[in-house]
Amino acid sequence: MTVLVCSDLDRTLIYSTAAFALDGPDETMPRLLCVEFYQGAPLSYMTEASARTLEALAKAATFVPTTTRTPEQYRRVNLLEKPASYAICANGGHLLVDGVNDAEWAASVRRQLADSCAPLGAVQEHLLQTSGDFVLKRRTASDLFAYTVVDRAALPPGWVDDLTAWCAERGWRTSLQGRKVYCLPAGLTKAAAAAEIARRTGASTTLAAGDSLLDIELLEAADFSVRPAHGELHDTGWTSPATAVTTARGVLAGQEIADRLLERATAP
Repeated sequence: MTVLVCSDLDRTLIYSTAAFALDGPDETMPRLLCVEFYQGAPLSYMTEASARTLEALAKAATFVPTTTRTPEQYRRVNLLEKPASYAICANGGHLLVDGVNDAEWAASVRRQLADSCAPLGAVQEHLLQTSGDFVLKRRTASDLFAYTVVDRAALPPGWVDDLTAWCAERGWRTSLQGRKVYCLPAGLTKAAAAAEIARRTGASTTLAAGDSLLDIELLEAADFSVRPAHGELHDTGWTSPATAVTTARGVLAGQEIADRLLERATAP
């Protein structure tokens, strides 16, 4: 039996220092491993126990890092001694096979989006017109979607809700994750890319993990899924019959997620 395990990365398996949520005495702190450097500085971590668990998981199942990051951003992360054979990037817009972008998959996604939603340029223009000093940066990712880096404390009341409504009318959706507000085509999903990998590998069981609204389709499609007790899904109270919630928060939730996925992947 082939088991497919698709897990989000940021604030699910890996964490910045701002997201650690560690408040116990120093002697109880877990040993941490840096798994990402950016411009020479450490950026993302997991516990050493998580790293060992992921190595075991990658041997027991087809483990697929599944992220909204672009392929370039994903390649900065070193989760495993041997990189995963498959990775899902740009929220399903890119499928990496042995580290190489599957051009046919990327082209098929773009054809589907061209027929189902407003163009990226329209969203960029709307963000430009409605932004204020609370928007620190505006970016696009893989020419597929847009996101802004915002000052959360300075966000005007109702701005995200108004943006969400505007996007929904045009076949787009929004997600607020930390300091980033994402605008993505509604048809751009991690679940679609995961289904393609399941088809290629002949997987009979799918497990998943994630923390944001952009992970909902992936979690709902899995036979078993787990989300942390923090993040966008937790803040909105989202759950499903097949989704477990961690008892821990922060980087320790990442360790608990890895443990639960391994337990399920190796269950008789």
